[in-house]
Amino acid sequence: MQPVYITYLNRFDIEAAMLSDAEILEAIEASLGMQGRGETVIEPRMHLEPRAGVEGHFNVLRGWIGGGIDAAGVKVVGDFVDNYKHGMPSEFGVLNLFDPRTGKPTAILDASGITDMRTGAVTAIGAKHLARKGSKVLGHVGSRGTAYWNVRLLDHLFDFEEIRVHSRRPESRNGFAERLSRDLGKPVVATEDWRSCVEGADIVVEASRLSRPEPMLKTEWIKRGALVVPYGTMSAVELSLTDIMAKMVVDDWGQCKGGKFGSLRAHVEAGKLSERTLHAELGQIVAGLKPGRESEDETNLFWHRGLSLSDIALGHAFLEKAEALRVGHRLRYA
Repeated sequence: MQPVYITYLNRFDIEAAMLSDAEILEAIEASLGMQGRGETVIEPRMHLEPRAGVEGHFNVLRGWIGGGIDAAGVKVVGDFVDNYKHGMPSEFGVLNLFDPRTGKPTAILDASGITDMRTGAVTAIGAKHLARKGSKVLGHVGSRGTAYWNVRLLDHLFDFEEIRVHSRRPESRNGFAERLSRDLGKPVVATEDWRSCVEGADIVVEASRLSRPEPMLKTEWIKRGALVVPYGTMSAVELSLTDIMAKMVVDDWGQCKGGKFGSLRAHVEAGKLSERTLHAELGQIVAGLKPGRESEDETNLFWHRGLSLSDIALGHAFLEKAEALRVGHRLRYA
């Protein structure tokens, strides 16, 4: 057998090969279009809860993406909400890529940053197709994990006039606002409560880190014509939220319709979000098979649980750039 080598990109390699905002969005939107055209395979994520009494679990995401990428991938990412107490991020992830023709392993990547970037990109691309083109006010709840890339990539597309952020701990929300203000070059307001963060906003993102379901985001705060993007692990929205929506869109219905976790789990169980009430998967809209926003008055909802396809596509983009820059490590496998 010929020697088998694996390309390994650690966190420092990912930082050295950093993609621009435009490159991140391009890679993710292309993968969504491929999903919409049926050029991918995605399996619903699986969960592993290893220990009782610990606020955390592992997500296992699996998929294949064709086209010029042609790679199968498995990502394992931990989601442990109390990690901040130990000075660690809440999520650690590893992405493994394989040759889909032989099963040969081809790459291992630190996926913590990739997870944050691809989630932010999916949020932004969902807004690109479902929010008002002239959206100028963003209300974002949540300050850890994927939150930074949500705001950064949304602002890249919309250039907001007002950005409000909120999280439970003052030090967390204030630090988040300061970081965003510095990086985006514009004021970012840290609010003291949910209502002042989201009421009247054109785009509302709910990325809270609740330990149990609790209706913190009130339907009455959502203005007509807004886009709401709820994707916390635990539901933080009222059951009535879906009643005001003109269009409800998800990233993958196979993932959203089942499982224990997810911001609209109660809405699925109550039949408020179903194959009958679902407008489309985002990939169908990106591929031009279903319409996105069609009027200024539409109040829309986009729920995404996270796609293995996005991890694979963004991982592939990083591998290409790392190779061009001679960044990374070559490990002997066999």
